[in-house]
Amino acid sequence: MQIQEKQINELWAAMPEIREILSESKNEKEARKKLFNYCKDLEWDYREGKKSLHKLDYSTTLEAIKVFTNLISLRNEQIAGFSTLKHLWGLANDNSEVKVSESFLEEFRHLFLAMAGKANIARGWLGPILEKDGIKMIDFQKIKGREAGKARSAYLDSLYNKVNSYINRYPTGLDKSLIDQRSKNTEKIMQYFSASEDDWYDYNWHIKNIFKDKDGLNALKELIPMTDDDIQAIEISLEQGIPFGITPYYLSLFDFNRDDRKYDYQVRSQVIPPMHYVKLMEEHRQERNYYFDFMGEHDTSPEELITRRYPMISILKPYDTCPQICVYCQRNWEITGPMLPEGMPTKEKIDKALSWFSNHPAMRDVLVTGGDPLALDDELIKYIMDKLCSFEQVINIRWGSRIFVTLPQRITHKLADLLSSYVEPGKRNVAMVTHIESAAEVTPDLAEAVTKMRNRGIYVYNQLVYTLETSRRFQNASTRIAMKKAGVDPYYTFYPKGKDEHKDYLVPVARLWQERKEEARLLPGIFRTDEPVFNVPRLGKNHVRAWQDRELIALTPEGQRVYLWHPWEKGIAPVEPYVYRDIAIKDYLNELKRRGENIEEYDSIWYYY
Repeated sequence: MQIQEKQINELWAAMPEIREILSESKNEKEARKKLFNYCKDLEWDYREGKKSLHKLDYSTTLEAIKVFTNLISLRNEQIAGFSTLKHLWGLANDNSEVKVSESFLEEFRHLFLAMAGKANIARGWLGPILEKDGIKMIDFQKIKGREAGKARSAYLDSLYNKVNSYINRYPTGLDKSLIDQRSKNTEKIMQYFSASEDDWYDYNWHIKNIFKDKDGLNALKELIPMTDDDIQAIEISLEQGIPFGITPYYLSLFDFNRDDRKYDYQVRSQVIPPMHYVKLMEEHRQERNYYFDFMGEHDTSPEELITRRYPMISILKPYDTCPQICVYCQRNWEITGPMLPEGMPTKEKIDKALSWFSNHPAMRDVLVTGGDPLALDDELIKYIMDKLCSFEQVINIRWGSRIFVTLPQRITHKLADLLSSYVEPGKRNVAMVTHIESAAEVTPDLAEAVTKMRNRGIYVYNQLVYTLETSRRFQNASTRIAMKKAGVDPYYTFYPKGKDEHKDYLVPVARLWQERKEEARLLPGIFRTDEPVFNVPRLGKNHVRAWQDRELIALTPEGQRVYLWHPWEKGIAPVEPYVYRDIAIKDYLNELKRRGENIEEYDSIWYYY
């Protein structure tokens, strides 16, 4: 691997003292001790005020010093299984055997800048952009009263205009231009199937015409432009029995004019699998039930169709299929193809799973998911609700479903009436949790489906899966605003674990912290009242905001941060933490650049540890 001399020079220029210590040390052991002492003295200088720092940069600098000592800790090397210091020491001593990536160099350059008090967090990322437009922050300590109020309001208007220009980069499905475009798409699909408008609003018609086999692929080729890679990935999926399916409704959200995903990348990426995903699913097809079960649901299932990981809630999975297959699905190890008969368990299995709840008074909350349980017929939904509502301890029933996004026609008045009949104020609540991934998915049809539920006392919440396709600047701000227009409440932002097959969808966890602090913070509180969580493999959901629940312990030669994630049981039992290798930040930024983003606007990502 070629390492540019310029990058190395920039690395050591950020903190020449560290290079000097490394190069003067005979070995890593000596370097480790000297570096610890140097960091201790450096921190004390900051704490005694011997080094001047802006008050807003102070905490970042101290955190960076802590992170550096963590990275060179012998204890953390033993946990991670390799030495970060070995590569850093070798680099300083011109060891030709040391092979590190650009990401590794950039991580340490930014870490050294922060340790030296040069991260410039106080300036922020948006301030300089506003200044380029001639908008400067006013010193409100110099003016008072109405004058100050008017000046602040004028500044906030300018700030809003800049932020809104970012938000408007992501059109919503409620915009007239997209509505008109998708109406034409719908007409084209209906003409292809010789369908009527009544057919289009009949969810059974959509289920009957899901694009899921070779005939479906041929139909897709006629209806939308597709790249050769997309076609090949779908062909392999169909040949190998890898679940694939798109509803006619969701296809209408595609851009029918081009295949490069310039305008519909958020939509296409949901359902058209990347080649890496297909190859890995094919390679491990025979062992998929365990190979892809990163959460270890096999080990948290006290009864078939039930998953229990927490004290007062369990998951009921009465249906192992969906009308549409999401490529990034967490349960790709068990999901069958769209609406296949084998996705339906026997009535005996469902009864046995339901009876399990009667013997467990701790079950205050039941999440009915799958698969997509709202794809079941009304009679079976009623049967499940009757059983669950007969248990006195069950006070909340959540239905986890993407039907609102993939097939909103399924939310009929009859279904809404049925589910709302189980709401008993003061005794029992019924709620919906869906997956809206982009503002483009928020359509009038979705809004109508949500309204049917809300008008009957059933609230609809959203769990947004934080993927590469949803991680651009202000993209989720746009999505949250669109959701609120449609009556959907943000619930939590879900950071997916590092399943190998989902490599093309993963994002450095630092980007989620950055988004919450720098973008979501600019929205009204009710638009951003969700909780960012990381589903720690085999351990369960952990709050991303809480620094006490994670520890940055190493950096791989490829530039991947290695985190030690604590279990949710922390404080209850000494369960072993999980060692997680994140996506390299530089690799992520390079991908954003390839997609046309100005990555200078993301530069503060390095300082979220």
